[in-house]
This record gives sequence, C-alpha cells and structure tokens, in this order.
Amino acid sequence: MSVFPAHTQISNTPLGIGYILIAVSLFGIMDALVKWLTAGYPTVQIMFFRSLFAFPPILLMVWRSAGGAGNDRGNTLANALMLLKTRQLAGHGLRSVFGCGAMLLFFYSYQFLPLAEVTAIAFAAPIFIACLSVWLLQERVGLHRWSAIIVGFVGMLVIIRPGSGMLESASLIVVMATLLYALAIIQIRRLSRLEPSTTIAFWFTAFCTLFTGLALPFFWVTPDFPDLLLLIGTGLIGGTAQLCMTRAYGLAPAAVVAPFDYTHLLWSVLIGWYVWGDFPDAQTWIGCAIVIASGLYILYRETVRRVRVPPILTE
Repeated sequence: MSVFPAHTQISNTPLGIGYILIAVSLFGIMDALVKWLTAGYPTVQIMFFRSLFAFPPILLMVWRSAGGAGNDRGNTLANALMLLKTRQLAGHGLRSVFGCGAMLLFFYSYQFLPLAEVTAIAFAAPIFIACLSVWLLQERVGLHRWSAIIVGFVGMLVIIRPGSGMLESASLIVVMATLLYALAIIQIRRLSRLEPSTTIAFWFTAFCTLFTGLALPFFWVTPDFPDLLLLIGTGLIGGTAQLCMTRAYGLAPAAVVAPFDYTHLLWSVLIGWYVWGDFPDAQTWIGCAIVIASGLYILYRETVRRVRVPPILTE
C-alpha cells in the first residue's frame, strides 16, 4: 500500500505509471513469498530477512539521490552521508514502531486469511489516515471526505462480515495492522516536513532490522537452502518495490500514480487463486469496490484542496 505524498516533480508521467505497476507487482510477489514462508517460519524471522535484505535497494536509492550517476565518488559519499544524517531520531523510532507493528500483524494474518482478503482490508488505510489526520495533524476534513470515510468503513465491514465466526478475529488483526500502518504514514508526513524520503526509508529499515534482530534468537528456525533463498528474496523484492514506488512518485503526480496501487488486489487474487486455490466471494468483491471508491474519492478531494490552497509545508 502506497502513501499519497503532497508534492511530486512531474517529469515523465508514463514512466511513473510504469514504475508504480512494477512496484505493485513486486509487492504482490513479496506477499506471496511471506504467506508461503509463514507455514514453516516465525513471523519475526521473516521480518528480519525482509528488513535486512531490503538494504541493498535502499542504499542504491540513497546513492542515486546523492548523485551517484556522476564521476566524483568522494562527493557522492559525502552527499549520501548527509542524506542519512538526521535530527529526528526519536521521530524515526516512533515511525518504526508503528511500521514494524503493522508489518508484524500483516505477515501474521497471512497464516489465516487469503491474500486478497488481507489486501482488500488494507485498502482502508487512506480512510484511517484521513480520519486520524484530524486529531494528529490538525488537518481540516470537510463534509465530502467525512462522507467518504463513513462509506469506506461500511465497505470494510462488508469484507469483514462481523459475526462470521473464526475469520472475524483474523480480520480484526488486519484491521489493527491497517490502523498501525495509517499511524506510520501520519508520522511519515511529520518527518517529511524536514527530511527526504530516502532518509525515512533508510532509518525505518535500520530500526526494523534492529528490533527483529534482537528478538531473532528467541524465534530462530534454521532454514534449508531453498527457503533461505526465499527469505532473502522477500527483502530484495520488497526493497526493490519500495525503490520503484519512490521513483514513481518522483516522476508523476500522486493523483495519477496512487490509483494504480489498487492493482495490488489483482495480483493478490491471481497469486492466491493459482497457488492456494483462494478466490474472493461476491461479498468481498462488493466490499472491496466500496473501499476503493471511498479511497479514490478521498484522494480526489485532497488533490482538489491542495490545488486551491498552495501547501506551505512539504509532506
């Protein structure tokens, strides 16, 4: 699930769309790898590999941002170190607590729910963000967006179907994960006022690797070689997907790029059906359509609001 940044530098919209489509497909593959691995390995161990091996793509992103395409390696290294320097360490720590908590619950839920159902509930993140931003960021939310928020929550209830038995508790895990993800995004908005996305991505990966690394001795299960490759793949693929997503938002406006993030559901459905034989029922499709429509309308209203009132602070 992507973030809706406030500012992007428009330079190549078709390429930006291409990057977001690649990013979403990679996230779909990563989710499938995680679901496959949860059958034999603790969630904490999967998270550790996901974080540790995301470093190479993220460091590549830092290198490119520091001018790595040039010939002056000394200046590139100095610029890279400046990018990683932060005065908001506590803020990065708080963002990482929310982000790691969300990742833990999302990964854990894959043991109990189909990929498509987890993805559909996670699409409610923009709804949570819009709602929470009223209290945490003092943003104004008008009648139109409040209406979309309410409709979005109704759609989420259609997917969760309260009272459906065992799946109800598993769905609530995903709802909690989505709430933590929304809190992480709000914290990213705060950090983005002072620091670039490369710095935020690096420190989140560092903190998440540290948190899971400290807990790893208590959960470690020695993988065989094929599973070790899959564990490493979750990090490399996830990190590359993050790199592509960041690039997409740098090439095209959020109002153009963000809707393509919903193609994540198609990957979740196709992979879930092909590998595990899971296919969403009609109620899940209806609820997902309501949630997506609500999220797109919230994005539209935010875009309209930002056009009318030029933003003072970058997000």
